[in-house]
Amino acid sequence: MAIAAHPASQTPKEAPAAQPQPAAHSRVVHTKIFVRGLKLDAYVGVYEHEQGRTQPLIADVELDVTVAGFRRLEDTLNYETVVAKAQALAGAGHIGLVESFAEALASALLEDPRVTRARVRVEKPEALAPAALAAGVEITAVRS
Repeated sequence: MAIAAHPASQTPKEAPAAQPQPAAHSRVVHTKIFVRGLKLDAYVGVYEHEQGRTQPLIADVELDVTVAGFRRLEDTLNYETVVAKAQALAGAGHIGLVESFAEALASALLEDPRVTRARVRVEKPEALAPAALAAGVEITAVRS
């Protein structure tokens, strides 16, 4: 009498590889473009010891944009645009609050009509050092 092997000890047969099928009616309805950990030096702060010197900021930006069908760089919002606007703002003069910086950056990014929402997070790493790694703000602005 032959003893059958336990099913768990048998080598499973490989299933045929699934072939990707195009979605019948899919389309991109919105796209998120992001830049994380953007390092900036800015004149920012309300305290006397913050006047007349730059401080490091770290910005995270997430944008909802109404673009689809990407084939060329011109078809989308270039990441370098986000960097350029943040750097221009950082170099434009003293800003009292990181909240003001975040709001101004979101407004500058919403100048592009394809941007429908801008989330901007700005960290000020030296604000509470050494007690904390950073302090900051996150704002979300939407096209009205």
